[in-house]
Amino acid sequence: MTRLSHALALAGVIALSAVLSPGPLSAQQSAEPDTSPTPEASDTLQAPGAPVEPAGSALDEQEPGGAMPAGAMPESGEASSVRAARKQREAGTDWPFWGAGPQADRYSPLTQITTENVGKLEKVWTYRSGDMPTGDAKGKYSPENTPLKIDQTLYLCSPMNIVIALDAGTGEEKWRYDPKVSTDAIPYGATCRGVSYYEVPDAAAGEACAKRIIEGTLDARLIAVDAETGEPCADFGENGSVDMWQGIGKKVPGWYAVTAPPAIVRGIAVTGAQVKDGQAEDAPSGVIRGYDAVTGELAWAWDLGDPDLTGAPPEGETYTRGTPNMWTTATGDEELGYVYLPLGNSAVDYWGGNRSEEENEYSSSLVAIDVATGKPVWHFQTVHYDLWDYDLGSQVSLVDFPKDGASVPAIILPSKQGDIYILDRRTGESLVPMEEIDAPKGGVEPENLAATQPASGYHALPRPDLQEKDMWGVTPLDQLVCRIQFRLAAYDGMYTAPTADRRWIEYPGYNGGSDWGSLAVDPEKGIIVANYNDVPNYNRLIPREEANRRNLKPINEETPGGGGGGKAEGAGDPQAGSPFGIDVNAGWRAPWTGIPCKRPPLGGIRAVDLATGKTLWDRPLGTARRNGPFNIPSFLPISIGTPNNGGSAVTAGGVVFIAAATDNLIRAIDLETGKTLWSDVLPAGGQATPIVYEEGGKEYLVIMAGGHHFMETPIGDYWIAYALPDG
Repeated sequence: MTRLSHALALAGVIALSAVLSPGPLSAQQSAEPDTSPTPEASDTLQAPGAPVEPAGSALDEQEPGGAMPAGAMPESGEASSVRAARKQREAGTDWPFWGAGPQADRYSPLTQITTENVGKLEKVWTYRSGDMPTGDAKGKYSPENTPLKIDQTLYLCSPMNIVIALDAGTGEEKWRYDPKVSTDAIPYGATCRGVSYYEVPDAAAGEACAKRIIEGTLDARLIAVDAETGEPCADFGENGSVDMWQGIGKKVPGWYAVTAPPAIVRGIAVTGAQVKDGQAEDAPSGVIRGYDAVTGELAWAWDLGDPDLTGAPPEGETYTRGTPNMWTTATGDEELGYVYLPLGNSAVDYWGGNRSEEENEYSSSLVAIDVATGKPVWHFQTVHYDLWDYDLGSQVSLVDFPKDGASVPAIILPSKQGDIYILDRRTGESLVPMEEIDAPKGGVEPENLAATQPASGYHALPRPDLQEKDMWGVTPLDQLVCRIQFRLAAYDGMYTAPTADRRWIEYPGYNGGSDWGSLAVDPEKGIIVANYNDVPNYNRLIPREEANRRNLKPINEETPGGGGGGKAEGAGDPQAGSPFGIDVNAGWRAPWTGIPCKRPPLGGIRAVDLATGKTLWDRPLGTARRNGPFNIPSFLPISIGTPNNGGSAVTAGGVVFIAAATDNLIRAIDLETGKTLWSDVLPAGGQATPIVYEEGGKEYLVIMAGGHHFMETPIGDYWIAYALPDG
């Protein structure tokens, strides 16, 4: 789940130098990051569901209805709070959605910054929020924020859910709203990826909260504030807040949290929540809920374990516990009235013997929900009987896909395995060839394993099976240890079954492939830009008796030392209620040096032709400047490819902007060639997705430098803007 780059990326990554056999280096953590200008060295290029009829189109005229009480649904099955489809703001002057425009393609049509002049970019303002970890929050910050730009204002959220408005031209703070989230609500990390913007239909000029910002919080509230003033919207829930713990069960801080912005479709704010992995089968539900964006009333709920329940559960009961959740960002389709949900797997990731038929049907699937009813329209599964935490982390992008001489409304769906799927967004049918490949057998539950796994014939990040020769190290000794570990482990290629008597190799690891940073798409040139990780995990199931001896307890139980259970991954997760806990060596880090056992590159970025799925260019992403063995940085600006966390933005000027890697650089890449054209050193880790917008006739690039504790990059509270010099 969102351990996303977790320890694997920490490791860092790579090579001492091009001369000293490049081997992975461990990312350094430093209170005072190196901000000296270090230019980057020149880079070397290297079962859908049944079809259904669409719910409607933008031409449908629906009258806004009154909100229903929580849990109630009209007899017709349509939520009365669903409003008519409206024209959406597009990216350009603004960046109005988390994914840029309503297509979630992270594309800007601006052309002021080009491949010819991007090298002249200079820093024009820096904003600091002041939200930095203290006390028990130290070592737990992973901000990952992408702002919105609406009219003359940027809207952002800090790690602890402080909503802030900035002047888009100067970076000066206009207002802030602090919902006072307690640090005990932090799950894997303090993360707020973004907020959502909504304009109330037919609101009177100057009416309070006619324009509003909606965010989900770590303590599972849905918050709405006035976009002009930052004041809570009195008409939304209780003074601007809706408690999402209702129907979930006993409140256990840190187990159930919202880290992604809701998708707002036809006036319904749709959200899931992150459920901390590896704790217990009896985990909070993965229920998806739609709330009226004006009143905050529950419009509908989709509980895959109880499909007849359309609202709140009866008093004293909860939504079905332990079901697959959606921790990442959904995509709305205002015209069809659908919202597309990338789901994870069940609460116990690495053992499935107690999963229900419904869990097996929907886990690791993209699900289309009709916001008028809250019911699934179709779903497309990317992993059968997922035992590898290959949940869907990326937001899908909406495109017009060329097919048989026509243009088909489609979805681009990337996966952690590296497959890219192209689906008809009306029906979920694949628009490209698909096949079912034979899957390995064995492990602790061979009778339950899927015989085959789905594979896309369109495009996959090529990952040949690992071999002993792929084991690396910065010394002969740690390379030897990695080769011995390789020989001792169970490994039958991708989908190797989990084992308890010895370690097994999971490749790719649960960070992908593609993760929450998602893809960028230039719809005019027909090019997909995908950054990816290329790192294995080295795992072992822990028999229950051993887990008990190690005192592995879930987060809802007290440990003898006091405080909730649920240790950092790698120290063991209990998976209570199943026969096994789990030890995950994320990134397969070698003893002593802490570097990954796999040779570099450990991460890259690739351009793919949208029409054919063919690779246009592929190159490592990230330098060794902040990485080295024993947490000692090499300061070498050699591009070797590090794990990365965050996404890219692509512009009509032919430029790809991305940070994401562990080297604290933001860089501009030529969309046509893959060559780095410009880079700058950030004051903290750049594990976020940049945005591009225009204000006062000037094109701006903005990135959050917030760092990431899992990536072992320095933590910061910076939002930094770049632009071309005047004149």
